[in-house]
Amino acid sequence: MRVSTTTSSRSDSRVFTVVVQGYGSAHPRNAERTINVPFSRLQALMQSISQLGGKVLSVSPASDAPAPAAAAPAAAKPAPEATKAPAKKPAAPVTHAAVPVNLYKPKSPFIGTVTENYSLLGEGAIGRVNHITFDLKGGDPQLHYVEGQSIGIIPDGEDANGKPHKLRLYSIASTRHGDNLAGDTVSLCVRQLQYEKDGETINGVCSTFLCDIEPGAKVKITGPVGKEMLLPEDEDANIIMLATGTGIAPMRTYLRRMFEPSEREKNGWNFKGKAWLFMGAPTTANLLYDDDFNRYEREFPDNFRYTKAISREQQNAKGGRMYIQDRVSENADEIFAMIENPKTHVYMCGLRGMEPGIDEAMTAAASAKGLDWSELRPQLKKAERWHVETY
Repeated sequence: MRVSTTTSSRSDSRVFTVVVQGYGSAHPRNAERTINVPFSRLQALMQSISQLGGKVLSVSPASDAPAPAAAAPAAAKPAPEATKAPAKKPAAPVTHAAVPVNLYKPKSPFIGTVTENYSLLGEGAIGRVNHITFDLKGGDPQLHYVEGQSIGIIPDGEDANGKPHKLRLYSIASTRHGDNLAGDTVSLCVRQLQYEKDGETINGVCSTFLCDIEPGAKVKITGPVGKEMLLPEDEDANIIMLATGTGIAPMRTYLRRMFEPSEREKNGWNFKGKAWLFMGAPTTANLLYDDDFNRYEREFPDNFRYTKAISREQQNAKGGRMYIQDRVSENADEIFAMIENPKTHVYMCGLRGMEPGIDEAMTAAASAKGLDWSELRPQLKKAERWHVETY
């Protein structure tokens, strides 16, 4: 899914069918795949196939419907297994033809410029969380990315040993078009890390650097990285999102791509499925991008549902604090009804501590339906329908 920003590429509506062998980590080296790709992304796909050691068997206009493999001699009779294999295969997993990775590395980072830095929190919120945007213009190559990826930030200064600070990874909070829709910015959602040690408050190095940074400042950026949290290309897919705190960053990119009118007009990807966001926060003031999500729910009631778990303001069925796993338990039947649909994908992002609670809720919900979650989850993972990024 390489981003093409040229007008001529966008105006060409042709679609090509590429048959490739040995491409993609989820497929055997001799396996063949058929990929339909718009003309604007064809060159990027060819580069990706070459870089990952794949072999292009054929390229033709999609309307020509080429055979899925190179033609064999007439006298050659394929083995029974080879003939039957395609029919036995389950639905194809998510494919991401040309996802940009590591365009910039720590030894030669891109130098971005801060364009804005503002708080995302309401009055009375706990902690500090900022939305920070960087200008990406002027890179060679252009630093581009897709929804669900991360970038690295190398903070200024040196560590206790006098060495440059190491990079920290942050989930991207903007779509590939950027908040300005020009395709030349990237935004992050950053919470300042703070903890107590020996009676002293310690501030996280990179998170504090970012929350304090002023517009106009220069920042070392690496990446992008990550393929775990990428959206399926199917416009009819169903998306279940489980997020706490700044884990909302990739979910914001998905939801903007799905429901922001300017994005829908620009990206040519018109989401028709159902999206359900479960968001966990300690207080209402800590709900991030809440106004946007409430608006999407009003404007797209048939396609989007927004469920909040506000731990310090709401109670669960047992009278305790309301956490995201409690909301999952409350809605277990509907969640599993969606998961039974092979077009449903589940995304989880936030603190690692959320995973056990979610697993417990899913185990109980699965058990009530006579299912074993410990067996089901690996199956969803293998099918590229269960996506987790925790820290």
